[in-house]
Amino acid sequence: MYPPRFNYYRAASVDEALALLQEHQGAKLLAGGHSLLPLMKMRLSDPGTLIDIGRIGELRGISTDNDSVRIGALTPHVALETSKVLPKALTEAAGLIGDPQVRNRGTVGGNIAHADPASDLPTVLLALNATIQITGPRSTGNGSGHGERTTQAIAAEEFFTGFFATALEEDEILIAVDVPLEQEGTGSAYAKLINPASRYAMVGAAAVVTLAGGVCTYASVAVGGLTPNATKAPSVEAALTGNALNDEVIEAAAAAVDNDLGDQILGDIHASADYRRSMAPVLVARALRDAIQRAG
Repeated sequence: MYPPRFNYYRAASVDEALALLQEHQGAKLLAGGHSLLPLMKMRLSDPGTLIDIGRIGELRGISTDNDSVRIGALTPHVALETSKVLPKALTEAAGLIGDPQVRNRGTVGGNIAHADPASDLPTVLLALNATIQITGPRSTGNGSGHGERTTQAIAAEEFFTGFFATALEEDEILIAVDVPLEQEGTGSAYAKLINPASRYAMVGAAAVVTLAGGVCTYASVAVGGLTPNATKAPSVEAALTGNALNDEVIEAAAAAVDNDLGDQILGDIHASADYRRSMAPVLVARALRDAIQRAG
């Protein structure tokens, strides 16, 4: 299939990309292209203008600062997979994305801005309490719409708002993701039920657990793949916190995820909604056990 006709611009900087977004209403940003280009070829997206940001160096790379790690939006998945400083859940999830070609070309920013419900990274970032850094134009008040740019930080829980939907506006650019460093006594893990053809998550579960003296002092759990957007699991977290984590507690906590899924469970030819719902506790328990082992 061939995409519809479009105008193409290559931005040399974030400022230039923002200016082009303002100049061309409805334009789309092109990074790795793994999400946007297939949609265009299937004629599900017709932006008219593509703004290539793939060569903006300031948006690429992983760096540490105090107690957090910053991941540039253009950082490829393979860099997450091989990182020695990122939480284990994130490196684990990155290594399960697609195939080597996808992991080398696909970008973190493109992945989470697309917000595919079957994607791995939104679920993990939600469990890790990540923060999404977004930049956009600040109007000068002269009616031109151009001026200094402004940056805002949005918690992952507020960024993913629905089915293929985020808090990112059309004239804004996702520039980085901040993730807390994994401290001693804390472990994280990601487990997923893989679609064997696409390697997307039919069900995905991410867990972060902190232990002190064998007792869980903190837990953060999220699930994805079976709901319109990645979803936190407060019932699971509450069942873990304050308890010694033996098999009985883990199984009971994992089963509590059903309270957090809501009634909009996704189903398709690969797995029904009922099957996905029944598999959620299995994947949550698996992620919890790995996270607990790593915390210890």
